[in-house]
Amino acid sequence: MNLRGRNKVRAEFSMASMTDIVFLLLIFFMLTSTLVTSSALDIVLPKSKAQSVKRQDVTVSIHADRTIKVNEEKVSESELERMLLRTVGAIPEAVIILNADESVPTGMTVKVMDIAYRNKLKMVLATDPR
Repeated sequence: MNLRGRNKVRAEFSMASMTDIVFLLLIFFMLTSTLVTSSALDIVLPKSKAQSVKRQDVTVSIHADRTIKVNEEKVSESELERMLLRTVGAIPEAVIILNADESVPTGMTVKVMDIAYRNKLKMVLATDPR
């Protein structure tokens, strides 16, 4: 008389469904990471279709009320050049990103760009790609 059951339990685990889930999560995070903004500023940037810069060493922001910030530290116009040179001095071949609100007069933006030009610093004007 055979008392053993006909159904045998196998100790194997199929990894197919687990790999599907991992690939779906990978695709989800790859797509959502491209939608993240570089920084949450209260600045309305001018529109452009230019390519963005990946490297951001120093950020200069000019807000609509004409306040200037270097790396989120408030600076007056007269102190701007000294502060920029001190901040950039520690970083070799630094790239300065200029975030200027679209309502800021062009003259103020040009003054900041002139400071970078006189001191032979690399400066890029940030724009909104949308």
